Order: sequence, then structure tokens, then C-alpha cells
Amino acid sequence: MEIPGIEQPDKAQNPADLSGMSPVAAKEYILGFASTLKLTEKQAQDIDAELGKWKSRVELARSRGRLDLAAEAEKELALLKDKQGQLRMEIGELQSQIGEMRRQLPLVAARERSVDPDLLEQELLMATGRLPGEEEKAANERLFSGMEKEASAGAALSQLKAKMEGNT
Repeated sequence: MEIPGIEQPDKAQNPADLSGMSPVAAKEYILGFASTLKLTEKQAQDIDAELGKWKSRVELARSRGRLDLAAEAEKELALLKDKQGQLRMEIGELQSQIGEMRRQLPLVAARERSVDPDLLEQELLMATGRLPGEEEKAANERLFSGMEKEASAGAALSQLKAKMEGNT
């Protein structure tokens, strides 16, 4: 079932499958199904009211001897009963799907991890142009970089001291 404006799951054969969705998207998706369910239930109520109206029209036409009108009213009644049956089936299917999705919500939330430190480290290595597995080389380069900065700062400090001693 296509719910407008709601992210759809990848598996078209099972619309109640929430795998691959974030918890927020899954909740919005379920809310879309719940809204559709409410609208369908409202349509079913309207059909129930129409059925009552057409049943009374059939009885009225028969009581007045208007069999042609009674036959037309019975046709309309049959169409409404078919539509009512379809709506009842759709309501049952929607309720089942919503129940299945609600059972999946805790699993969807549990699958979402905030940060995977190992993956983050590998991504950072790749972003700096290294291949995964070159952690030691990257660590050594960080140490050398730190030592070079200290040496540079020490040299600058020595130059500053020498300059100050020369001015005094």
C-alpha cells in the first residue's frame, strides 16, 4: 500500500517490513498506515449508513409495488455490499500490518548504533589517504608531526631568547 509523503520500505512484497529504516522514519511510516486505517474505517461507516438507506429503499419500492425500482435498489445494495466487503478486508489487512510493524519498532531502535569507533577510525584513515590496516603508520606520522612541532617551537624559542639577549 502506497502512503503519500511517507518513506517506503525497500521490500515491495511486504509493506510491513521496517528493515533498513531509522526509528523516526519507521514511526512516521506506521503513522501513515494508521491514518489510512482511520480513513478506511470512516469509509466503512459511510458505506454502512448507505446500506441502511438502500435497504429501506428496497423495502419501500416493494411495498409500493414498484418492482423495477426495487430491482435497481437491490443492484445498488449489492454494489455497496461488495464495497463493504472490500473495505473490511482492507481494514483487517491494515490492522495486521500495523501490529506487525509495531512489534518491529523495538528491533529497529536496537539496530541503530550511535557511533562505531572502529568504523570511524577506518573512515578517518581513508579520508587522510591511507588504506585500512595502516593504523601504525598513521600513529607514527602523528608522533613525528608532534616531535617536529616541538622542535620548531624550541628553535623559535631559542631564536627569541638569543634576540632578547642581544637587545639587552
